[in-house]
Order: sequence, then structure tokens, then C-alpha cells
Amino acid sequence: MVDFADSPEQQVFRASVEEFFSDNFPEALEMSKNDDPRTMRSVKNTPAKEAALKEWRTALVDKGWIAPAWPKEYGGADLSPMEQFILNETIAVRGAPRVGVPDVGSTIMVHGNDDQKKEFLPPMVRGETRWCQGYSEPGSGSDLASLQTRAVRDGDDFVINGQKIWTSGAHLANWMFALVRTDPEAPKHRGITYLLFPMNTPGVSVRPLIQMHDQHGFNETFFEDVRVPVRNAVGEIDRGWYVGATHLDFERSSIGMAVGQERILDALREFVTDPAEKSSGRSRSGRPDAGRLELVDRYIEASVARTLSQRVISMQARGLIPNYEASMTKAFNTEFMQRIARTAVQLLGKYGDLRDREHPRSPMRGRWATMYLSTVSATIAGGTSEIQRNVIATRGLGLPRG
Repeated sequence: MVDFADSPEQQVFRASVEEFFSDNFPEALEMSKNDDPRTMRSVKNTPAKEAALKEWRTALVDKGWIAPAWPKEYGGADLSPMEQFILNETIAVRGAPRVGVPDVGSTIMVHGNDDQKKEFLPPMVRGETRWCQGYSEPGSGSDLASLQTRAVRDGDDFVINGQKIWTSGAHLANWMFALVRTDPEAPKHRGITYLLFPMNTPGVSVRPLIQMHDQHGFNETFFEDVRVPVRNAVGEIDRGWYVGATHLDFERSSIGMAVGQERILDALREFVTDPAEKSSGRSRSGRPDAGRLELVDRYIEASVARTLSQRVISMQARGLIPNYEASMTKAFNTEFMQRIARTAVQLLGKYGDLRDREHPRSPMRGRWATMYLSTVSATIAGGTSEIQRNVIATRGLGLPRG
């Protein structure tokens, strides 16, 4: 029998986290029922919320909880994996905005040298750098190892030419971590290097890709004779595939997401059972009994998601980096988010299709319809579900490659 209850030490830590929230969490950041049901935040922050967010970040930095797993010398708090989970769980339950460091920081912590840690990690903690990922290319998405963006050694620099696509947040980022091919003669999983460089480097250009829910998250990124110092290579040159794989393992672990998914379901349940919403007709499904059963299924799946997160945490507590276990969590969670969105629009009937924030009939100002569209890309970003299943099959079940 697995016991997920807190140990006495964890109970003490959980109480300290709750006390910290009570003392430091700004009232201006409290959620309203109209906040986005996926992120639980408003799409547009007011100046008061922006100021409160800065105040909240400062409190987390002072506590070392921006990067809670990192050593204190780099601005972390040396928390154990279970303490991190308790912290993330509390953040999700309280509906607090997620303020942290990008996964590239954890990758540098594992594979970077001392100089790279000193140069790149403290600015991440202070929020001075925003990062984007240069992985996918027009012909290398699911088969990432076939990437063709070239980096040719020229003295103390690499000179990069090529293109990346689906670069999330490239229009907002000031740094990129990218996989580039440094040895075209090597087997495709070799001859790849993991590089870091600023987005204002001459030769880098970004073009937006507008998604079908009318939001700008993805971009195309082009490189024309972009010079990057060799010292910015993380890990061994030509062995960057394994560095990139470590990054994806961190990205796919999804610790804390399960609690957020439960909160999303709670928001949906509260909306469809609200007497005022029922009388308006906005929360009626064409198939009410089937809708209730679907909502029950989603809650059961939320429990499964929490258990998968617990497995990842148990591995990290033993000093292991989850691999196929992280792929299991990533595949389940992203497909689960799509099922939550589908259940929501079905429960809301035709009103669930409205995305106009100002329309009086739009449930929760159209958040659910937007979520339905935005989650389409969830099973692509960070590695498609097909790739995750391949990882699970070959590394988890020991099945032969097809």
C-alpha cells in the first residue's frame, strides 16, 4: 500500500508554506470567477495586478522559492522533491500565479560548468532573462534528431544558419537555448550541440505565428550567420542531444499540474451548478446525464494525474531524472486537458462556443471556448503524444523499435 500522507516533517513544512502565503500573497492577485480557467489568471493584468505580481515575486525571491530545488548559492532553497511538490500544490490550490525559472536553468544545473551557472542562473532567479526554446524545425518536429540548423566552428565562435519553428515566446524572450547540428557526418543523434545565445544577436529574426484562437504564442525564428561563443555550449560539443533530452525530462515531469487541473474542474462544476447560471440557460447541456458522467470521469482522471506526479516526485527524491515516467505524465496531462475542455463545451451547450469576452451570454467571458481551441496544441508542444508513446514503449516496456 502506498501512503501519500505527509510525514511529520512535511506537515511542518506545509504549515510554514501556508503561513508564508497568509503573510505575503497580495490580495490583488486573488482569482475571480472570470479568470482564465486554464491558467486561472486574467488575460490582461491591470497596473495594480502588475505591481502586486512584482511584490509577490520579490517575496518568493527572498525566500528562495523562485527556484526551490536549486542550491542557495544560486538563489534557491535546497528543497527536497516532496517539499517542492507541497509548495507547488499550495500555489495551485491558492490560485497563485506561477512565478519561477525556465527549465533551461535546471538543465544548466545538471550539465553546465561553474562559469555558466554563475553567469546564467542568478539572472533567471531575478527575472531579468526570458528564455525560448529552439528545437523544432519545419522538417524536424516529432523526429527532432533530424534537425538541420547548422553551427560551423570558426575560431572561438559557432556560426549558425537555419530556421526553427513553433518557438514559444520568441517575440518576448531575450535569450534562446537551441539544438544545432555541429557535425553533419555523425549519426543523427550525435553531432548535435546545445547552445545558449541572446535574441538580439545579429542575424536572429522572429516572425509571428497566430494560432486559431487568435493569440500569439508561437513564432518562426531565422538564423543568418549568427555568431555564438563556443563557451556557450552546455555539456559536450556534439553530445547536445543528451543535454536536450534532460531538458525535455524536466519539461515533461509536470509536477503540480494535477492540482491545477482539479481546480479547473472545480471552477467548471461550480459554474454549471450555480443557480443563477442555470436559470440563464448558459450551463445547460443537451445531454445533462451524459455531461454529469463525463465530469465524474474527469475527476477520476485528475486523481490519476496526481498519482503520476507522485511517481515522478518519488524518483526525484531518490536522485533520479524521470525519463519514460515523465513521458507518461506529459502524454496523460496534455490529453487530459483536451478532455476537460471538451467536457466543458459539451456541458455548456451552444453557449460554450462563444469566445467574445464582452458578450452577455459568454460563459465566464468565453474562457472555455478559448481553452478548447488552445489545448489543441498541447499534445504537440514539448513532444507529440506519439513521441511520448514511443518513449514509453521502447524505454519503459522494452519493446523493439519499429
